[in-house]
Amino acid sequence: QVQLVESGGGLVQAGGSLRLSCAASERSFSRYAMGWFRQAPAKEREFVAAMRWDGSSTYYADSVKGRFTISRDNAKNTVYLRMTSLKPEDAAVYYCAGGAMSPFDGSNSYRMRTKYAYWGQGTQVTVSS
Repeated sequence: QVQLVESGGGLVQAGGSLRLSCAASERSFSRYAMGWFRQAPAKEREFVAAMRWDGSSTYYADSVKGRFTISRDNAKNTVYLRMTSLKPEDAAVYYCAGGAMSPFDGSNSYRMRTKYAYWGQGTQVTVSS
């Protein structure tokens, strides 16, 4: 069972940047699609970004496109989320997730929480205005 541990959250001013990391416990991580989701108080967990297992494609929510970048280093069993131009509405607990996708899974699949079997415990991002 893959365990995921996020880090890098914190308090940042609006317009600032943060880089979140998610370390996986097993090398099998390299075969999984990886995603980032976030959940603000009283809101549902929502998709932020995802990447195919081989890094060949990335997917972003419209609200973060152009500001956030997902990347992965399979040699380090780690996926990253670089967040720039942060806004107060980006404040949330950020979760990384891993899942096995088939070659036939399209972009919609990568945005679905139910497609991810493994989840981290979350890291808090707070953005002050």
